[in-house]
Amino acid sequence: MTVPGNPPTAHRGSPALAAVWFALALAGLVGTWTFNLRFIADPQGLGYVEAWFVNPASSSAAVDVLVVALAACVLFVVEGRRLGWTRWSWLLVPLTFALALAFTFPLFLGLRELTLRRRTA
Repeated sequence: MTVPGNPPTAHRGSPALAAVWFALALAGLVGTWTFNLRFIADPQGLGYVEAWFVNPASSSAAVDVLVVALAACVLFVVEGRRLGWTRWSWLLVPLTFALALAFTFPLFLGLRELTLRRRTA
């Protein structure tokens, strides 16, 4: 609870939480690329993006992921500037679409957690 006139306590960053984020990033990279490589081996006559929209359920999931990916890219750049990562936070934008949001988003959160830890140590 915050007392009027007193700022909230700053988040100190947790190495344990950073480890969770990094484990999720690895799981996201391995999980998505397992299926990407299977698709590359057998595309069944479909283009990659075309395959996202083969039915209403996959189309819903594709739009869901695309909107979240765009929001995450905005977060990477805006929060990256706040954290002093202006140069490399932009790298996460193309990596999101080249590798996987399931990789870049938890990677960003893990790196953010470590940065917050260093700032309050």
